[in-house]
Amino acid sequence: MKRFARPAALAAVLLVSASAGSVAASDSSETYRQLSLFGDVFERVRSSYVEEVTDQQLIEAAINGMLGSLDPHSSYLNAESFADMQVQTRGEFGGLGIEVTLENGLVRVVSPIDDTPAFRAGVQPGDFITHLDGEPVLGLTLNEAVDLMRGEVDTEITLTILRGDTEPFDVTLRRAVITIQSVRSRLEEPNIGYVRITSFSEKTDTELQKAVAKLQEEAGGELIGFVLDLRNNPGGLLDQAIAVSDEFLDKGEIVSTRGRDDSNAQRYNAEGGDILDGLPMVVLINGGSASASEIVAGALQDHHRAILLGTRSFGKGSVQTIIPLQGQGAIRLTTARYYTPSGRSIQALGIVPDIEVEQATIEVIENGGIRSEADLRGALDGEDVEEPAEAFPESEPISEPTEEPADGETTAPAATDAAEDAPIDYQLTRALDLLRGLALLSPQAAE
Repeated sequence: MKRFARPAALAAVLLVSASAGSVAASDSSETYRQLSLFGDVFERVRSSYVEEVTDQQLIEAAINGMLGSLDPHSSYLNAESFADMQVQTRGEFGGLGIEVTLENGLVRVVSPIDDTPAFRAGVQPGDFITHLDGEPVLGLTLNEAVDLMRGEVDTEITLTILRGDTEPFDVTLRRAVITIQSVRSRLEEPNIGYVRITSFSEKTDTELQKAVAKLQEEAGGELIGFVLDLRNNPGGLLDQAIAVSDEFLDKGEIVSTRGRDDSNAQRYNAEGGDILDGLPMVVLINGGSASASEIVAGALQDHHRAILLGTRSFGKGSVQTIIPLQGQGAIRLTTARYYTPSGRSIQALGIVPDIEVEQATIEVIENGGIRSEADLRGALDGEDVEEPAEAFPESEPISEPTEEPADGETTAPAATDAAEDAPIDYQLTRALDLLRGLALLSPQAAE
């Protein structure tokens, strides 16, 4: 009994101290009975398990089990994992470059990060990782799986990936230092700004301001529309999602968080000033858009500030609070849900775009395509046209650009191998068409 008393007391101190003052007196006896059960199991495992395990291992495993049973995003971070997380939110860390979650015991890819080993290897949102270096991930916690995927720079790891109904296949990746440039920008044609936000880290809002100023300068102040690309953006810092939303909103609520106690609900509002001065705006989202990116998309949609185009977002609408434990790392605990300004919950529902557009491939039909009357067999010759194929000179292949691309890039005509190898972003193409149409209908265009 003496051997049992120490771990039981330890368990009581650990668990009761964390909930002191919150357990009603009538429930105290049941709480102590459950703690006694925990202490009994703890001691039996400690003394009788086939291999020796330390008290620290058992306690950490118990905490992980408790948090992991709540939802996929609550977890325990030991001191090392806590330090890694702090580095990651600053925008630079080591690993493969994928945002993941745990689903049905497997690691599910939320989104690969641009220009990382996972992105270049073709890892896609929705992929399931079933094995790491041949070892199954089933039974691992999310943190354990992430720890295995991280490692020394330039070392390799093989992921076994399950994608849809296809047979599982292996992908070998070389670990790298992942430096996140969270904002990328360019001009699409001479007068449409394009900004892609890959994640929300500490400098995202500052980078966005610089990107918009640069685009305005390059366009000579003549922008007619703006595309904000949040596809495959796994999220990040809440304050940065709020700041980015605020850049495009003059007033109103951006997002609210509500937990178990309604009195602790928080509302975040725009402070005024639209960085684009009301310029028409399209936001691109897809199934890889999660968390913070869904907050931005939902706020701009509810305030009718932007048209959302693409596919339904991921649906990660819960708030995780990082609670440091003195000298023992921290716990990541789900404490609230996100709600858009109109009161919609994002959790498990996602953001539905205003215009649903699946990603697709655009092909130019070289043979058998009928473009005009002149292509029909037996068609009468035109009286004044030597080249019937030129009957409609304005009709050009969609893959052949009519403008010089921005930033000094060159695009070959459709007939070259280079153009054939470069896939056309169909969702972006639709967004650009939409902005051109809105520009034609604007009061300025009518004058």
